[in-house]
Amino acid sequence: MTERRCVSCWQVKDRTDLIKITADNSSGNVVINPNSLTFGRSAYLCYNEACIEMAFKKNKLAKHLKTSIQNELKGQLLDELRNN
Repeated sequence: MTERRCVSCWQVKDRTDLIKITADNSSGNVVINPNSLTFGRSAYLCYNEACIEMAFKKNKLAKHLKTSIQNELKGQLLDELRNN
């Protein structure tokens, strides 16, 4: 069991219970990366709308990934939440 910490609420959970977001080293794009095939700086968020909202409201995701985040990513994360 590999545990990771949600960058929004700071709860430690199993990696499979979190959404992985990665800033790709080669392209600089920020992607939702459930299969771990993209290499770069990563952050994890709970499958929880409150955590996603707080990560964008307080800019926690951008600070952790050390890059700017587009607003479309929030919509993609909320879609990911609804699909799981």
